[in-house]
Amino acid sequence: MEEGRIDSAEWSDALKLYEWLCTFVDVAPRAHDEWWFDVGAIMRLETRDPRGWESIDPYEGAEERFEDPLFPWLETPSTPADAERCRGRVGEIPRSSVRSLVVMLGSGTSRNDLSKALGWEEHRPEMERQADLILSRFPDGTRFYTNLGWRAEHPDFYAQPFRTAAPFSQYDWDAGLIAVNDDEVAVLWNFLSL
Repeated sequence: MEEGRIDSAEWSDALKLYEWLCTFVDVAPRAHDEWWFDVGAIMRLETRDPRGWESIDPYEGAEERFEDPLFPWLETPSTPADAERCRGRVGEIPRSSVRSLVVMLGSGTSRNDLSKALGWEEHRPEMERQADLILSRFPDGTRFYTNLGWRAEHPDFYAQPFRTAAPFSQYDWDAGLIAVNDDEVAVLWNFLSL
């Protein structure tokens, strides 16, 4: 599929990758030179998808959200100091590695080696199709960041020998992807399931 060429129905189909997981997915217009401010606006639910497409908020209407409007996020960047702190908790990954990360976020397993998960070979083609749809929204030039640590210049998140994470939420473990280009910023974040 050509990058940047996707419609709302395909996007909704792709988001089924996260159907049974506690995963947050939202996209916002890029409104700031410092894109961390856009990430913060997404986390605070202050934005809407610029295309009007589906998003996922697993805590919408949840009791935790009534007690803490930012739940499950620890902090949402809104100042230069916040942005600097957050910048130190992520690393940029090459586009060639993003598909395996998007699939891993949808796998719902805590395995370091996804290829050994039950039913992996059976489910892999559909999961990769959905991940490709998600990625097709983001054209060449999009930069990708994750809070997961990795080894190798072009990590394969299907079979990482070791992973670390810098949590952004109130949970001990969360994992996510931030996509940034000139027009849009996206946050895909999995809580609890990894």
